[in-house]
Amino acid sequence: MKTNSNDPLAFGVLMLDTKGEVICATGLARDDAIQTRVLESYQNEERRRGMMALEGAPKLIATFRAGEDATMFFIQNAASKSTLFDFVASVDFAHAVFDHFLNNPYESVVVVDDQARIRYIPPVHERFFGIQHGEAIGKKVTDVIENTNLHQVVLTGKAEIGKLQEMGGVTRVVARTPLIENGKTLGALGRVMFKGPETVVELSKEVVKLRSEVEFYRKELSGLKRSTFGLDKMIGNSDAIRQLKADIAKVAPLSVQVLIIGESGTGKELAAHAIHALSERSENAMVFVNAAALPASLVESELFGYEGGAFTGAERKGRKGKFELADRSSLFFDEIGDMPAEVQVKLLRVLQDGIFERVGGDRPRHSDFRLISATNRNFQEMIANGEFRLDLYYRISGVTIRMPSLRERQEDIPELVQSFLVAFADRHRTPVKGVDSRVYSYLKEFPWLGNVRQLLHEVEKAAIFSDGPEITLNSFRLMQQDSGERYVPASPHEASARASTSGKIQDAIHEMEKSMIRDAMIKYNGNKKRVAEELGISRAYLYKKLPEKGPGPA
Repeated sequence: MKTNSNDPLAFGVLMLDTKGEVICATGLARDDAIQTRVLESYQNEERRRGMMALEGAPKLIATFRAGEDATMFFIQNAASKSTLFDFVASVDFAHAVFDHFLNNPYESVVVVDDQARIRYIPPVHERFFGIQHGEAIGKKVTDVIENTNLHQVVLTGKAEIGKLQEMGGVTRVVARTPLIENGKTLGALGRVMFKGPETVVELSKEVVKLRSEVEFYRKELSGLKRSTFGLDKMIGNSDAIRQLKADIAKVAPLSVQVLIIGESGTGKELAAHAIHALSERSENAMVFVNAAALPASLVESELFGYEGGAFTGAERKGRKGKFELADRSSLFFDEIGDMPAEVQVKLLRVLQDGIFERVGGDRPRHSDFRLISATNRNFQEMIANGEFRLDLYYRISGVTIRMPSLRERQEDIPELVQSFLVAFADRHRTPVKGVDSRVYSYLKEFPWLGNVRQLLHEVEKAAIFSDGPEITLNSFRLMQQDSGERYVPASPHEASARASTSGKIQDAIHEMEKSMIRDAMIKYNGNKKRVAEELGISRAYLYKKLPEKGPGPA
């Protein structure tokens, strides 16, 4: 039996008496085979679902209602891909779902046909409008519901969502949706969305509040990123450190290349992070390159990146290099003074126009990065000796910032020590140790050739080995020499005796460096790693200061 949606036999009514005998059958229900399918399914359904999906051909949906004298079935032909059929067949309590949508005041719908006549109005709406059950069926929607616009939705075929409608002196937020099939408007649905506009206002306020919180935390995160390496992390209030902070604050917003010079351990990397954090590029992470540790054989792949399959062992998808990663950010070249000559040439070419190519590639790439360089080397001597290119020096030193040594700002030692102890306690979850008043005077007597880094190491060791609630002079016993005598810096007369006959302070410092390195090499039997840690200097710097054949193993 074939039917379609326009077939009058697409619907049917079947009525049974209390004995199960057919009292009446119309439309689809007159077919004996369909009657058999309905009765068999009804007998297997526990008679409580209210809806049945009948498999077979054609697919049918049957709803039923049992009374005292008879049971009535309403039978409808379902399309082969009917979502309604699948829903009823899959959900045992489909009738309860429909009841919910038809009776809940904020889910139920008013249904009008293509002439804007009411086909269905839920009981809750009938009570609201004060009309009898079924009284509105067939009437124009405008005659029943005040301020409705369902008739216009039927006429235009355009939905109206979130509109205000006043009914019975109450304003509601409603949605009006056209029902369209094969390009033809069959009718429309009207539904209450919210109790009133105040509900939408509250919802809007909540959304605004959430957006405000998101923006707040975004700013907090941005501020946290800035403060992590900002000027506030540069401890001290001496004239030297205040001038340094002022210089960084002036230079950071500009797009010029910056060269940071200073002795090892003065905090050049911290200054680089502060410059980046205060720049317009701070939203992107700064990219770090240790020029001293950059092998000449890998310099191209590390800096320029490579295409997939460019060489044996290359990643299949290729990899971005440091230049590419630093696009719209800052590229920090640490120890740039130790950069090999062949690397200097490659860097100079990129700095000229920002253009480069990946290894194994033929497509020019551009990177807009800001170069921040740092070194503890003397560029004048290096350039004079042919160790560093003069043209590259001019490229990287748009602005030069000098990091003051700890000897130049000894008044900052108390504040530095306190900050180190607080950080140490936070890291190890221990109480913050106090400081014996004599410690500060004692520490100010040292030359601190390793600068702030060396002071940090000595304070942390003192915190580890101090037994009481504060660090004392005895806590620094590891600063003593092997003989057990406390190390006391040379007096001015002794320093002069060690210095060359030139009488220059720099020469005296060099002599002191050599003496300390020599003593440490002996103390640690030539273990350069231990020596560098003890003196608070990098191994690269230690190698430069050692004679060609230093004592002991590397």
